[in-house]
Amino acid sequence: METSAKLDIRYRTFGGGGPKIVLLHGGLQTSRNFRRLAQALASSFTVYVPDRRGRGLSGPVFAGYGLDGEVDDLRAVLDETGAGYIFGLSSGAVIALQAALELPQIRRLALYEPPIWHDTTNPVAWRPRFEKELAAGRTASAFVTTVKGAGGLRGVPRAAITPLVRLGIRLDGRSNRPADYTSLGRLVPTMSQDATVVEEAAGPLTRFAGVGAETLLLGGDRSPAYLKRVLTGLEGVLPQVRRVTLHGVGHLAADDRGKPELVAAELRKFFG
Repeated sequence: METSAKLDIRYRTFGGGGPKIVLLHGGLQTSRNFRRLAQALASSFTVYVPDRRGRGLSGPVFAGYGLDGEVDDLRAVLDETGAGYIFGLSSGAVIALQAALELPQIRRLALYEPPIWHDTTNPVAWRPRFEKELAAGRTASAFVTTVKGAGGLRGVPRAAITPLVRLGIRLDGRSNRPADYTSLGRLVPTMSQDATVVEEAAGPLTRFAGVGAETLLLGGDRSPAYLKRVLTGLEGVLPQVRRVTLHGVGHLAADDRGKPELVAAELRKFFG
């Protein structure tokens, strides 16, 4: 792991030649979740994968930390690495999109299903229940709330899945983990941070008409309908944009547990 000299943000580096790309992860993730995607790009690009603040070996969040702080952290990584290409997933895509409004050094931007407020859908309607469960120490329940709120675990009763999640959190929290590993039990509270990012990015999509970067919109045909509507809305607003739908995948295609090779194939064409 390498550390930004400007801010306490650490990142992994893959490859060592070609255009420079930053991969920005979403909620319940760290840089570890993008290892397969980064490796698939490393033969043609130099790839930087930061741990967003509060995760991995990066520094902690601070009072008032939100979307502006996330953009500042990304700016520090871009300034230090000289990267001008960004890929963001989910809340990472929200941050990347906002950054593209503010940072002219972002020349190409690839976004995978940013959960931006659009039409009548509140993408973080799950937050009040999540915060109550978290405050009560019910981390497994809070995890289930976020996943169901994002459209996952459809048809699976809470009473059936929550004990399994509780066991998974306990097993995942074992002590023999690498120093840069963030356990699920520690990741769940960071969803408050992701909810803040989404809330602070709320507003009409028309404001993104000011994005000067060439933009690629990516999504899966198995993703929630709301996220597809967001991409349709952005497609009509962004001045230099094209859209690709990946087949047979959902929201987490870029994750190590998904099909990152499908995402990598589109990123190679776009960034190359």
